[in-house]
Amino acid sequence: MMLSNSDIADLTALRRDLHRHPEVSGHEAQTARRILTALDAQAPDEILTDLGGHGIAAIYQGTDPGPTVLFRAELDALPIQELSDSPHRSAYPGTGHLCGHDGHMTILMGLARLLFRKRPARGRVVLLFQPAEETGAGAQAVIADPQFDTVSPDFAFSLHNMPGLPLGHIGLADGPVNCASRGLLARLTGKTAHASEPENGTSPMAALCSLMPALTALGHGTTQDADFALVTVTHANLGAAAFGIAPGEATLMATLRTLTDDRMDALCSTALDLLHSTAAQHGLTADHSFHDIFLHCENHPEAAAHIRKALDALGMSHDGSGLPMRASEDFGRFGHSAKAAMLFLGAGTDHAALHNPDYDFPDDLIPIGARIFARIARDLLG
Repeated sequence: MMLSNSDIADLTALRRDLHRHPEVSGHEAQTARRILTALDAQAPDEILTDLGGHGIAAIYQGTDPGPTVLFRAELDALPIQELSDSPHRSAYPGTGHLCGHDGHMTILMGLARLLFRKRPARGRVVLLFQPAEETGAGAQAVIADPQFDTVSPDFAFSLHNMPGLPLGHIGLADGPVNCASRGLLARLTGKTAHASEPENGTSPMAALCSLMPALTALGHGTTQDADFALVTVTHANLGAAAFGIAPGEATLMATLRTLTDDRMDALCSTALDLLHSTAAQHGLTADHSFHDIFLHCENHPEAAAHIRKALDALGMSHDGSGLPMRASEDFGRFGHSAKAAMLFLGAGTDHAALHNPDYDFPDDLIPIGARIFARIARDLLG
């Protein structure tokens, strides 16, 4: 089954409406309402709401017993100002769908149309619209929600658009496909002083200047290496914005990445040792906290094989281009209890990069993504 031209026009309009009304992680209430309204015409057999926050699961039941197959999309947008003169640009200053989650949701809505017309012969399909992917908290919250116990998928599939790959080309590989990551927030505390008497205070300036390149130097290798590590300084702040005060405190934010979860503890330990030794060297105290914790995402060989089978049947080109990605994805958590795999759908070789202010999801990917998911569902469930 394929989407009609009328379907594609409707879905494109939905995608652009979602794009105009982005909401950041944990605040996707209106987005969820838009999805529920769109789902109403596609008559799922059951709908779960408020999963792990604002999450939604639409369930299509087959006649005979069989496995549960979950397809996931993300509800949330980013706290980034969109730079666009498009008629469907964000209506909310400082917030934008600059990762393509609006398109991913729309692809699942395309799958819903196909399932409404022909339900699976056996088992059931679950369309999960997940909150808070961008912070790494959403998948964990959904899985921990007691409602999700009734879902308990045997297989879980997802996709992400991928600028840099040719439009419609698919990146797919077994094993790790997204890195583990977490945000380190470090605080250095000394003593403020009058700017005319800096010797009477303890400034964290030198420590901050030392820490930034030292943390970055902990990175090594590429994602083709099992011990790959990357540390990216993302923000720093020193003292108050005033000319009369020598600073007595500083904050530093950095993102730590490793190919797999088992390497993350060692990188964190090394980074914290560096933080505390540098602070002590400069007569400062230091403390820290971790945020936006993502486990690595690993494609189960059997689940990836089902994707390959569907792609081959559809005549779609695929290879391991660009994988594993340095970027993180919280979809990996579903792989702890299901056979899970993610594919990466090319958004074009010259397309704006993810999380950039000029990014916009290519509408041409909507029918492609829906066809892939529909074929996987039919192959598994008839």
